[in-house]
Amino acid sequence: MSESERLVKFNLLGQDYAFYTAASEEEMNTILSLVREQLESIDGSEKARGTIAVSKVAVMACLNLASSYINLRKEHRQYKDHTEAKLEEINDKLDVVFSVEK
Repeated sequence: MSESERLVKFNLLGQDYAFYTAASEEEMNTILSLVREQLESIDGSEKARGTIAVSKVAVMACLNLASSYINLRKEHRQYKDHTEAKLEEINDKLDVVFSVEK
């Protein structure tokens, strides 16, 4: 454990967890809120059909979060590629303008 790490304790689906992290309290609150939101959306939708195991709810939440992450990575790559293409286009236009002035 580094000096910047601190112990974080929390409860999810009736289970207590603790680990050390260097993440800020605000960041941990955001992370835990996202995880709780995922768990509750899965757990809540399954209650109508019957109780499912906590481990299955956790796995489904992980899969949902991973899917969101993969989609964000794809969107980021597309945005980056689009931005690079636009910058290249602007640079080409600037090259033309400055070469004409010489």
